[in-house]
Amino acid sequence: MSSKDYFEEVAPQWDAMRQEFFSTGVREKAYAAAELKPGMTVADIGAGSGFMSEGLLGRGLQVIAVDQSPAMLAEMRQRLGEEGITYREGEAEHLPIAEGMVDRVFANMYLHHTERPAAAIAELTRILKPGGRLILTDVDAHTHTFLRYEHHDRWMGFDRADVQGWFEAAGLGNVSVTDAGED
Repeated sequence: MSSKDYFEEVAPQWDAMRQEFFSTGVREKAYAAAELKPGMTVADIGAGSGFMSEGLLGRGLQVIAVDQSPAMLAEMRQRLGEEGITYREGEAEHLPIAEGMVDRVFANMYLHHTERPAAAIAELTRILKPGGRLILTDVDAHTHTFLRYEHHDRWMGFDRADVQGWFEAAGLGNVSVTDAGED
């Protein structure tokens, strides 16, 4: 089963499942790092059922939510409605967003599902306006191999030095790879 098929299958339960893996604290730390301002246009990539998008809408931002799973987008649309948000189906290396269109890009628990993490980061960078920020929240390298089978993860987390290198190779400056403080 591919990760797309997996998320199509679990979409109706994802909000409850997600709470077992990470809390709203991750989201709040990501928002703080982004230095958000009302009126910004932001992208939520790998948006799932809307964990990041929900809080972004509450801050008066215009949100473009992208996910590879139509079922996840349908769950999000049902929960969040249409105001202030655009829903798009897309894949990691071919995002349906024009170059330089968004002020901030968020990708929460996304990278470990991509085929080629460095290429996915380059694509996330492509859609940023000059001076924009990319906020990626994901897992450190780990040995929980059951996630390959239960959640169809492609990667068992990442070494922080690799992530930093991929950000820099994509042309990003002032890169900071830190810890959200959650296990």
